[in-house]
Amino acid sequence: MPRITIGMPVYNGERFIVEALDAILAQTYRDFELVISDNGSTDTTEEICRRYAARDPRVRYHRESVNQGASWNYNRVVELATGEFFKWAAHDDLITPDYLEKCVGVLDRDPGVVLCCTDDQDIDEEGAHVDARRHSHIPGSQRGSSESVSQRFRRLIRDDYDCEQVFGLYRLSVLRKTGLIKSYTDSDRTLLAEIALYGRLFEIPERLFLHRQHTGSSCKANPITSGWHERVSWFDPRLSGKALFSRWRQLREYVIAIVRSPVPFTDKAGSLLWLVLFQRGRLRQLAQEIIVGLRLKLFPPRAKTAVQASGTTALGK
Repeated sequence: MPRITIGMPVYNGERFIVEALDAILAQTYRDFELVISDNGSTDTTEEICRRYAARDPRVRYHRESVNQGASWNYNRVVELATGEFFKWAAHDDLITPDYLEKCVGVLDRDPGVVLCCTDDQDIDEEGAHVDARRHSHIPGSQRGSSESVSQRFRRLIRDDYDCEQVFGLYRLSVLRKTGLIKSYTDSDRTLLAEIALYGRLFEIPERLFLHRQHTGSSCKANPITSGWHERVSWFDPRLSGKALFSRWRQLREYVIAIVRSPVPFTDKAGSLLWLVLFQRGRLRQLAQEIIVGLRLKLFPPRAKTAVQASGTTALGK
């Protein structure tokens, strides 16, 4: 059994997937399997993936006949995983050859770390470095590293950072205790906050993860102008045009995550308190979502399918 499972959910990824696969298979740490879940691609993605699976026994290729949405596909590769550790890999991102070796080293040395990631570098369609990151007053290396459970939770529910940590290396046994990726925008932030209830996050201060920015990514292909509901059909095509109250759902998921976590009552109480205080700053957004939701219920629009973008790197940024 491999120690690491790398799960790659993909849809129509022919443009960048060869480069991503080559980067994964060039890892200096070789005890891993690569599980690819193809969500019904209509381009040459299937041909490319089958070619790689035929020549490297570490590659397992699974294909669905119908696109079932990004959240289903992200969770599918977790379901198929067999390793001790797990990493999501978007087909358009890259990792340096020593990424796995350095991350697994941290997890082996410190059992209190449940997710190890690295600093990241944005790249453009040609692979050139660009600066497209959001800058926060809380360094990424400190966001989930506190010994205090409630402080970790407090910092990770904030919306002043990008969620690239979600592509780090997890302890699979812990990841499977969470709600994984839900079918609403920003569910990756929910997952990061929940995973922090089980242990610390560690960020290696080296840019070993190269995050691709391109016009085909989910966020750019499905821009938000009036609310999170506009991108939801990328997560699940069946939800297109429905009133979903995603921010309220996220709030509910936060509460559920706190309640079912294994931490002492005092840590649960502290996390709930920070959650309440954080929501005070989102009252306008919560109220607006009710208005938009009621409008959609009373005057449902014609079903509109979100652009099923090839890029799967942006879950909720």
